[in-house]
Amino acid sequence: MSNLILNGNGQGGSKTSFLIRCNNLSESLKCKGNERPVTVGGDFNGRAAAAALLSFLTTPNLFLDRIQAPKSDTRLRIFSGTANPSLSQEIACYMGLELGKIKIKRFADGEIYVQLQESVRGCDVYLVQPTCPPANEKLMELLIMIDACRRASAKNITAVIPYFGYARADRKTQGRESIAAKLVANLITEAGADRVLACDLHSGQSMGYFDIPVDHVHGQPVILDYLASKMICSDDLVVVSPDVGGVTRARAFAKKLSDAPLAIVDKRRHGHNVSEVMNLIGDVRGKVAVMVDDMIDTAGTIANGAALLHQEGAREVYACTTHAVFSPPAIERLSSGLFQEVIIINTIPVAEQNYFPQLTVLSVANLLGETIWRLHDDCAGGFEPYSSLGID
Repeated sequence: MSNLILNGNGQGGSKTSFLIRCNNLSESLKCKGNERPVTVGGDFNGRAAAAALLSFLTTPNLFLDRIQAPKSDTRLRIFSGTANPSLSQEIACYMGLELGKIKIKRFADGEIYVQLQESVRGCDVYLVQPTCPPANEKLMELLIMIDACRRASAKNITAVIPYFGYARADRKTQGRESIAAKLVANLITEAGADRVLACDLHSGQSMGYFDIPVDHVHGQPVILDYLASKMICSDDLVVVSPDVGGVTRARAFAKKLSDAPLAIVDKRRHGHNVSEVMNLIGDVRGKVAVMVDDMIDTAGTIANGAALLHQEGAREVYACTTHAVFSPPAIERLSSGLFQEVIIINTIPVAEQNYFPQLTVLSVANLLGETIWRLHDDCAGGFEPYSSLGID
């Protein structure tokens, strides 16, 4: 992933002001990008100051030279919730910005209090907050952050949700079930968000639950870059979907991984977080199997699949996933020797006690930071297409 930071002109480095021209008093000062209109001041008083200002504004063909806008004047603000502050800091560092100052605390009864510590009036605000465990608390915190920005007169509010926790409840599989993904989408919209930036949703239809634009970023490029660095022979690779529902995801991954062959684990689920492997579709004998999924929760599905792959003669098994929920007993299953390596992305912070020797954590900060720049600059048709970032 490139480390180039792009500005409104498609150039690297910090942003600069654009040329401003005003021909008469009725024409307002204009600016572009992150900058604010230039105002005139000086050591004048009373009528002299007014006359100078009028003369300045009504002089024909007057151009102002390019000036450097201080970083503090930017109209782009990034705030972090308490869910994943390290990822938020990485995104801000990639973009050359500082995280916005925000105060988040809990009352004695558990209620959440949010106060912005700086002005966001007229700003393009991005709130980085995955709804990771405890999901309900982090979701409520995100809603209150959105409400605080709306009441502080932010121009645009984008909820950056690296992990959308309720995406699994996206349909009714049996009678009298709720579709919680739609409910949460409504809550985020009604709270005041103008846009959502999400990473690897559990299913594509979740984007349709929002009545606001959704930019869907895929973590595959980050994992593919890492696997490419391992120099595994393409003839030895086979990409495995741990269930039938993930075939589309695995097929797209296999196509980008030297068009590797595809295998599918046939699984029957008897209840939530309980699965049973039944059969394997495809040939993995003597090959390096790369299992691809969007998340690992209790690791039952992927561990049972890995055991089946070893039974069928796979030489090595790699697990590649975006979201590491790691609910017990996931760590015991993943570190049991079934996997050569477990590759995850830092959309969810990994607790120190959950690290194990086979675990590799990759960062999605550059991808999210680049996406935020492009959303802010409205440059989808500019120097490089969104598709190069793996964005829907």
